[in-house]
Amino acid sequence: VVVIGHVDSGKSTTTGHLIYQCGGIDKRTIEKFEKEAAELGKGSFKYAWVLDKLKAERERGITIDIALWKFETPRYYVTVIDAPG
Repeated sequence: VVVIGHVDSGKSTTTGHLIYQCGGIDKRTIEKFEKEAAELGKGSFKYAWVLDKLKAERERGITIDIALWKFETPRYYVTVIDAPG
C-alpha cells in the first residue's frame, strides 16, 4: 500500500488508522499513543504515531523519514510505506 499526498494532507494519520482498523496494531498501543500525543497537545495525531517514531516527527507533527510497517490479515500480507510529503 502506498499513500501519496501533499504535505499535511493526513497521509500518516490515514495510514495509521488503516493499520489499526485492519488489526495491524492493538487498541492498547493506540490508547498509549493517544495519551502521549494529548500530553503534547497533539491528541489527533495518535494514528500518525504508528508510523512517525522519531521524537522530532512527533513534536513537529510531520513525517521526516520513511517508515515501513508490515502486518497480516486473514487473507493478505500487507506492507505499508509512509514517506514525507
